[in-house]
Amino acid sequence: MEQLDHQQAQTLDAIAAATTAEAVEAIRVAALGKQGWVSALLKTLGGMSPEERQAKGPQIHAAREAVTAALGARKAELETAALDARLAAEAVDLSLPAPEAPRGSVHPVSQVMDELAEIFADMGFAVASGPEIEDDWHNFTALNMPETHPARAMHDTFYFPDKDAQGRDMLLRTHTSPVQIRTMLKEGAPLRIIAPGRVYRSDSDATHTPMFHQIEGLVIDKGIHLGHLKWTLETFLKAFFERDDIVLRLRPSYFPFTEPSVEVDVGYTLVQGKRVVGGSGDAPGGGWMEVLGSGMVNRKVIEFGGLDPDEWQGFAFGTGVDRLAMLKYGLDDLRAFFDGDARWLNHYGFAALDVPTLSAGVGVRP
Repeated sequence: MEQLDHQQAQTLDAIAAATTAEAVEAIRVAALGKQGWVSALLKTLGGMSPEERQAKGPQIHAAREAVTAALGARKAELETAALDARLAAEAVDLSLPAPEAPRGSVHPVSQVMDELAEIFADMGFAVASGPEIEDDWHNFTALNMPETHPARAMHDTFYFPDKDAQGRDMLLRTHTSPVQIRTMLKEGAPLRIIAPGRVYRSDSDATHTPMFHQIEGLVIDKGIHLGHLKWTLETFLKAFFERDDIVLRLRPSYFPFTEPSVEVDVGYTLVQGKRVVGGSGDAPGGGWMEVLGSGMVNRKVIEFGGLDPDEWQGFAFGTGVDRLAMLKYGLDDLRAFFDGDARWLNHYGFAALDVPTLSAGVGVRP
C-alpha cells in the first residue's frame, strides 16, 4: 500500500500543477484510463483472497475517488480562470452597429409565381383561384374526361374515401384546370385569367413530386384562334426568360380539354453542360425541350362552362411553375424544392427586399 500512497500523492501533485485542460486530461488517462495505474489496481481485486480484498479494496477505491475529485476540481478551476481571462480581455464597442439579424428568403417557387403574375397582368390577365380539394365533376367530367375516359388514369389521383353531398367523388385536384370551369360558370365571357396554385399527383422522382405548382391560362372571347395562342405564349416566354431570341416549336398533341392541342417546345443551347433557353433548337449545339401544353378550348368544355361554343371560342395553356424555376435559375432536382433545407434556401432563395422583378413587363395593356 506504500506504492499506492506514493502514486496517489504524485498524481494529486501533478493535477494541482496542471495549467491546461489538455494536461488534466492526460493525467486522467494515465490514472483512470484503461491502461491507467488505478484501473490496473482495480483489476487485481478479482485475484485476491477475501481477506486481502477486504483490506486493500477500500484503499484502492478511496484512491480512485480522490483522484477523480481532484481532476474535477482542477478542471473547473481552469475553466473558470479561462472565462475570467476572456471577460477581462474582451471589450464591447457600443459605437459599432448591431449585428445583422437573420432574414428570411423568398422561395424560388414564390419568386417565379410573382414573376408570372406580373407578366400576365401586363397582358391583361386576372388571377383566379379555386379549392385544392375538388370534386371529380370539376376536375375531370367538366373538362371532357368522363368516368371511362383513359385520361383519368394518367393523373394518378389522390381520392378521398367519402363523397360530397351530390354523391361526387372528392379528390386533391390534379391540375388547376377546374378553376377555368368555376370561373366561366361564375363570370361568363369574355374572360382572360391565369390560375396558379398547388396540385397533387401520386408521383415522386427527381423531376416529379406528389405536390407541385402549376399555372394555367384561359382566354375566352369571340374570334379567338391559334395565332392568338402562339403570340401570347411567345410574348410570355420572352418576358419570363428576359430574352428576345426565344424560338417556339408547336407540336400536335392530345389533351381532352383542348382541340386542336399542341405541345410547346422552346429552343435551347448547351453552355457548360447546362441548357440555356434561347435560339433555334435546330442550330448547331442546340435542341428543343417541352415547356408548355396548350390548345384551343374544346367545345364541350365551353358548354360545361355555361357558354355557347358557337358564339365563344378560346385557348388554354398550362405549365409547371417548379420546372420553370429550375430552368431559369439553374436548379437540377425538383425534390429539393420541398425538403425544407435552410442551407438550400439560403443559396437559391431571394432576399425579401432585393428580389429580381419584371416590373417593366411586356409593354402590352388590355
